[in-house]
Amino acid sequence: MAEVQVQEKGDKGGKVRSKKQSTRVDMTPMVDLGFLLITFFMFTTTFSKPNVMDLGLPAKPKENQKAPDTEIKLSNSVSILIGKDNRVFWHQQDNTSLTDANLNETTFDREGIRKVIQQAKANAADQSKFTVIIKPTDDAVYKNFVDILDEMAITKSEQYGVTDVKPWEKAVYDRKVAGAATPAPATTN
Repeated sequence: MAEVQVQEKGDKGGKVRSKKQSTRVDMTPMVDLGFLLITFFMFTTTFSKPNVMDLGLPAKPKENQKAPDTEIKLSNSVSILIGKDNRVFWHQQDNTSLTDANLNETTFDREGIRKVIQQAKANAADQSKFTVIIKPTDDAVYKNFVDILDEMAITKSEQYGVTDVKPWEKAVYDRKVAGAATPAPATTN
């Protein structure tokens, strides 16, 4: 605890002055209190829980079971390419008909990619089998990928897949990125 130490000097003649007292504060109780507070706050604080998105993956087929048909018709799907610099492109074409003109660019807002997904779903031949194919490029940012997954939840698109960009799509994408500098408004075919 706090102590008061008094220093006494020899008797000297002359004026009597009040003696200066030096004080010394013991910091041990303060350190104990600090550790108690740290311990209290560590035990009472709730740690931030990581945000996790549930992904429903198909079950692995058994050995004697035939693998399901994974072919997706173009009329029941839309392909989304996530590019660099927060750019997103979409198309509903195959490798023979995809060109710079029909690889459409849109934005990540509600008037952009959300409207594209909703319109493609409304125009699908079989809406129960409508599938969104997400294809992030090597230059894509993780945040944009999460934004697209959020759009899947918002538009209630339960069937979607993530795959690599095909070489024929990559060639058209590279030409499109090299030729255009600004995003265009969303349009549908």
